[in-house]
Amino acid sequence: MIVVLTLLVLLFLGVVVIDRIGSSYAEGVLAEKVSQQVADQGATSGTPEVEIAGVPFLTQVLAGKYQEIRISLPDFSAPTGTDVTVRMDSLDIRATDVSAPLSALRDGTGDVRAETVTGTGTIDYDVIAEATGQPGLTLAEKDGRVVGTAELKISGLQTVELAGTADLSVAKGRVQVRFSDVTAKDVAPNPFVQGQIDSYVKRMTFTVDVPDLPMNLQVQELTPLPGGLRVTFGASDVALAGAGA
Repeated sequence: MIVVLTLLVLLFLGVVVIDRIGSSYAEGVLAEKVSQQVADQGATSGTPEVEIAGVPFLTQVLAGKYQEIRISLPDFSAPTGTDVTVRMDSLDIRATDVSAPLSALRDGTGDVRAETVTGTGTIDYDVIAEATGQPGLTLAEKDGRVVGTAELKISGLQTVELAGTADLSVAKGRVQVRFSDVTAKDVAPNPFVQGQIDSYVKRMTFTVDVPDLPMNLQVQELTPLPGGLRVTFGASDVALAGAGA
């Protein structure tokens, strides 16, 4: 009886080891494919970190269905096409309801497709301010909103410091910046100055280009955080690897 139990334990351990080895190998194949996608978009990143979630791995292989594949792109950087480069410490991607034949994860010759892909990353406010093309503009987070400051010359004779709330929204896959509640610091209210401020605010509407991202990810949501603007991306029916990638 003890011999039988020992053999069963050894068999179980052997299956677990094979399962983990197979998962690790498949993750390496996907990492290479993701690296190629990043390069094809003109972007750069550190070595992609891929994790195939869900166990056992071999059961998912046999079914050709995977619960979730997690991808992390450290030090992600991509040009917007307007002389501005967007940088993120990490672009974290989650692909769910993934379909893949055995050949795709064995040698990369098949298609790996996900029904839904989401991604998140944080962009420094300095990068967003630079992308607006407005010299002297600074952005930061306060009480869950983005606030901005800038300097305005009044008829070339006086420079005033302006402060206001930057309203950020997503428009056709791009980030739109509008300012509201703009006031001049240490300036007594008068119609002339207010007219100059109002005219300036009308011009302070910008659309910030977003770089082409792997897996056709598009901007969906913006969340101001103290450390930067948290951006949520999304896409559906995405090729992670193979002929469509």
